[in-house]
Amino acid sequence: MKIKELADIAGVSVRTLHHYDEIGLLTPDTNKVNGYRDYADTDISRLQQILFFRQLNFKLTQIKEILDSPYYDKTEALQIQKSIILKEQSRLNSILKLIDKTISSEKGEMMMTNKEKFEGVDFSHNPYEEEAKEKWGSDAVDKSKRNLKKTGTKEAERRFNEIYTELANVRHLEPESEDAQQQIHEWYEFLNEIGDYSPEMFKGLGDMYVEDERFTKNINKFGDGLAQFMQQAMSIYYENHKK
Repeated sequence: MKIKELADIAGVSVRTLHHYDEIGLLTPDTNKVNGYRDYADTDISRLQQILFFRQLNFKLTQIKEILDSPYYDKTEALQIQKSIILKEQSRLNSILKLIDKTISSEKGEMMMTNKEKFEGVDFSHNPYEEEAKEKWGSDAVDKSKRNLKKTGTKEAERRFNEIYTELANVRHLEPESEDAQQQIHEWYEFLNEIGDYSPEMFKGLGDMYVEDERFTKNINKFGDGLAQFMQQAMSIYYENHKK
């Protein structure tokens, strides 16, 4: 699909799609013959996700970090987006009820105390980012996503897959074995290339691999039981390197 066609069906401007390309958020292939952008089905699906996140007030930088994260799962993201929207629907209904009560009060049909003018509605925060952080991981994981750009997304993904494949190849060993600890050290070193992890943070990240089924599912794609093996090996690594 050409850029004008996609802009028309998605209800965005061509300028917007150009901007998404420039910042690396949505980068279609370029036709070598005519130089036009060609949007594949995967690009169109990614644009849909971008626009969903935009409707939830996420910044473009946040959206890019989420979509480029090795922990990202589209079906899970859709379920989370639905959950957020349902919560926002409930919040807006509460606001509407409060507005109706306030209108009645202004008409003299009822009395409202000052406290009642704010009851039932939380004006203190925007729920979207908190929900995303709750679902997608801890501060350590957020830091990994923010700093993937330091290495370069494609190179980081290559290294990520390489290290996980090597770990999967030794998952039959005891997690405290020399080979297992050497491979888990490679993972620790890589994380510290894209972020700043202490051995304690490293252990905490490993614990998430088995406590959060989303992490477990994604990691075990490299090999059954890998998440559990990594958690044990990372815990042993922490014990050997804690200060």
